[in-house]
Amino acid sequence: MIPIKPIGNDAAFNLDNSQPARAANAYLQPGALNLTALPPLSLYVHFPWCVKKCPYCDFNSHEATGGFPEDEYLSAVRADLEQALPLIWGRKIYTIFIGGGTPSLMSAKGLDRLLSDIRTLLPLDGAVEITMEANPGTFEAEKFKSYRTSGINRLSIGIQSFNARHLQALGRIHDGDEARRAVDIALANFDNFNLDLMYALPSQTLDEARQDVQTAIAFSPPHLSLYHLTMEPNTVFAKYPPVVPDDDASADMQDMIAEETTAGGYQHYEVSAYAQPKRQARHNLNYWEFGDYLGIGAGAHTKLSFPHRVIRQARYKQPKSYMEQMRLGNPIQEETEITRSELGFEFMLNAMRLTNGVEVNLFAERTGMPLNAIERALNDAETKGLLYRDYKTIKPTELGQRFLNDLQQMFLAD
Repeated sequence: MIPIKPIGNDAAFNLDNSQPARAANAYLQPGALNLTALPPLSLYVHFPWCVKKCPYCDFNSHEATGGFPEDEYLSAVRADLEQALPLIWGRKIYTIFIGGGTPSLMSAKGLDRLLSDIRTLLPLDGAVEITMEANPGTFEAEKFKSYRTSGINRLSIGIQSFNARHLQALGRIHDGDEARRAVDIALANFDNFNLDLMYALPSQTLDEARQDVQTAIAFSPPHLSLYHLTMEPNTVFAKYPPVVPDDDASADMQDMIAEETTAGGYQHYEVSAYAQPKRQARHNLNYWEFGDYLGIGAGAHTKLSFPHRVIRQARYKQPKSYMEQMRLGNPIQEETEITRSELGFEFMLNAMRLTNGVEVNLFAERTGMPLNAIERALNDAETKGLLYRDYKTIKPTELGQRFLNDLQQMFLAD
């Protein structure tokens, strides 16, 4: 934790000349926050290109038809990071996540350049976790050895399924054999990696879902992410929805996942995340515990805390627009301050995803507000059996985990 000096870091947030004055005025404004320490800081880097846009995907990804401007984009990312430095002076980076898109489309030279730029510009924790997303269709053994040498120490592999029929229905570019080969390459080069799988896929049976989970566990990955397929707005699947398992069948799959992961020695520590002992994703944990993160690259999102406020930013989404705006020195499309009335909901929205919840003191530490700011919602959630709390912990009950949306919505401001 970084103790906060008066004004200090807040005054460094200087996108225009009036900003320090506004920071100083925060001391005079009724209802201003009072953070006594800044949360841990993570870095997110977005790589926006992929080989093919999947029909279920609502992420900021764009097909790399005819290639992509790697050098130009990496120059823009470095400039973006340089411009953001005044916001985070003196703060150490504890985790880095390179997401997409498909970052593993980057050349070994490009990835090395990116990590070199990050090391040059930012102080990194000695045990920094550096994760890169990778898709099986892009796995080349030599390239991944180079990634490891450059400093990547954790992979997140987008398997989704080992079943060729389901992969085809999902629009993936790899088949089951390529998925297995990708895991083999990961095992040979990395001692820390995650496998992403999805369930409740078009026409998927319970036995087929079980086979996917058992196949994944047989590789003994340190971490598993198991996501229920959802029809997100503005996707092909939302426009042309496939036939998927009904609610009862999906619930059976969730129960099966709980049984198989528990038997395999995995702890279910977050809604969709399962880990071997001490192998939780530190980057994701920082999100769920309402830590800070600087997001650079096309469409990246930022959440940063200052002594008397918490801000969010979003970069321009389209890669071309992002690079053009970066040349003009303004990659930020949106910037907002999280109000007091929103902070309680934002904190609980994240914290209640954790099956063991969070320590009571973390609320005041990360929001700058006393816990009684959400007392009524806490009491209501307890009364309904959705939440448990004592002097040390706030966490969802089993019922709260099952009806998580209902629990989270109870903390929305009136």
